[in-house]
Amino acid sequence: MHQITGHTYSAAAMGQELRQFLRLGTPILIAEALHMSASFVDTIMAGRYSSADLAAVAVGSSLLFPVLILMMGTIMATTPTVAQYFGAKKLTLIGPFVQQSLWLAAILSCLAVGLLYALDPLFDWLDIKDPIKGIGLRYLHAAALSLPAVAIMQSLRSFSEGLGITKPMMYFSLLGLVINIPMNYIFIYGYFGIPEMGGEGCGWATAISMWASVIGMAIYVYIKPAYHQCAMFSQFNWPQLSIQIKILKVGLPIGFSIFIEATMFAIVALLLAPLGADIVAAHQLVLNFTSMCFMIPLSIGMALTIRVGHGIGGNLPEQVKRSVLVGFGLALGLSSLTCLLMLLLPVTLANIYTTEPIVVEIAASLFIFAALFQFSDALQIAANGALRGFKDTAKPLLLIFISYWLTGLPLGYILGMTDIIYPAMGASGFWIGIIFGLSVAALLLSLRLWRVLSKPFPHPS
Repeated sequence: MHQITGHTYSAAAMGQELRQFLRLGTPILIAEALHMSASFVDTIMAGRYSSADLAAVAVGSSLLFPVLILMMGTIMATTPTVAQYFGAKKLTLIGPFVQQSLWLAAILSCLAVGLLYALDPLFDWLDIKDPIKGIGLRYLHAAALSLPAVAIMQSLRSFSEGLGITKPMMYFSLLGLVINIPMNYIFIYGYFGIPEMGGEGCGWATAISMWASVIGMAIYVYIKPAYHQCAMFSQFNWPQLSIQIKILKVGLPIGFSIFIEATMFAIVALLLAPLGADIVAAHQLVLNFTSMCFMIPLSIGMALTIRVGHGIGGNLPEQVKRSVLVGFGLALGLSSLTCLLMLLLPVTLANIYTTEPIVVEIAASLFIFAALFQFSDALQIAANGALRGFKDTAKPLLLIFISYWLTGLPLGYILGMTDIIYPAMGASGFWIGIIFGLSVAALLLSLRLWRVLSKPFPHPS
């Protein structure tokens, strides 16, 4: 028996909780890996066509990505509400709520498409010249048409995962990848009567593969009996402003939290640009590898949202606390493996990406810093995932803003680009700032979670 914070947990109960995590988290991890693979395929195939097309896709993606994550993060608010209703066995409330989530997904995605189509003047303001400007705009306009499918998919995914059904997203992410690869060939190089489009073709391939995925997911949800018990298809509901506002109150902080973390890394890349191509390349390859490692704690955080939501809905505080303990333990255990990998094989990992000796040398030194933030990154994403299960998102947003933009980023700039504290350290200084920011986030979010766990649990709403 284990005695923790005054509560008794049997080994059997903890083992059962761990099995639940693996059942939920493994398909989520595979789905996220498949998403990243699709992006990787776009990058490789555009680069094989020409360097200008690769640059254009990179520029277009850098404008698409912030809008995408803000929209998806907002709709992710569907998961904890569905999970809480499911835990409370209020199944007939789930369907009408998900309909409102779908309406919100449609509205937000239309706004997002309109915004991306209005960004043409930004290319001139950033002094982006042809051919990159022309290809980048055409790619952006084509890829923007995938946003309604992405938003609807996120809503359906949140519906399914809130019920504890996580495998469908894995299936349809694989379907999207399988369609994306041949569509890239057809549109980039021009086959079957389709004109040769180069980098623009990646945008059309993305749109087609996303719409195929969401249509498949919609058919799956319609056919499977597990979703019918939620009164999803028994009655049609028009948009209801009061419920939309409830979703936005929980969802917007999630969207902005993800946006803040992503933009911190993007800003670091921009600030490093004057230091030379070798340093930027080394930073980007280490960042790419750590992004893949990040999928592991991310899947644990998403599983935590589901398990905590179920426990709150069922008024099972002991289960919630077990879920938090297992989630944190799993996050720390797996992050120790990625940490060891980076500490023991930094040169080998760098050689996967490049054969340039100077880039390998810089990247190997940065992998040491990346290894150190594996633990704080795992803790902050696990704590945030648990807090989302409580639908506690506004205060975590403030804590993340303080940690990243008011602490990590300024410290990184001071260490990397100035002599105020220490002679300018370049990329290493920025990575120290990132480590510090993530550590502050891990501490503040864990303290917030501790406080939330010590209060009476909320009723599902």
